[in-house]
Amino acid sequence: MASTNRKPKTIDEYLKGMKTDQRTALEKLRKTINAVAPKAEECISYGIAAFRLNGRLLVGFGGWLNHCAFYPMSSTTLTTFQKHLKGFETSKGTIRFSTDKPLPATLVKKLVKARIAEGRG
Repeated sequence: MASTNRKPKTIDEYLKGMKTDQRTALEKLRKTINAVAPKAEECISYGIAAFRLNGRLLVGFGGWLNHCAFYPMSSTTLTTFQKHLKGFETSKGTIRFSTDKPLPATLVKKLVKARIAEGRG
């Protein structure tokens, strides 16, 4: 019998442990990221769902007790888009959102595109 405490190895396993509303919000985020960065590989990094492009972390997301989070993996990208993030709680590398007020797909696309450009540097 498998232990329920084992760490997820895939984003699908990671999402299985979420509440339904969080899973739905995070699945939308995942689809948006995949649409913008189809060559990015899905992975689990630092215990969260993440995407890697050309061997480097691109973006990540997670579900927590009282919120979901998007991780641009770059304080530069976060600073650049600060004016677009009004109404969302942000910290150095995190954008927090609730399932009833998810990040708009257009904003997620811009953030991911900015990270891809940053990676090309």
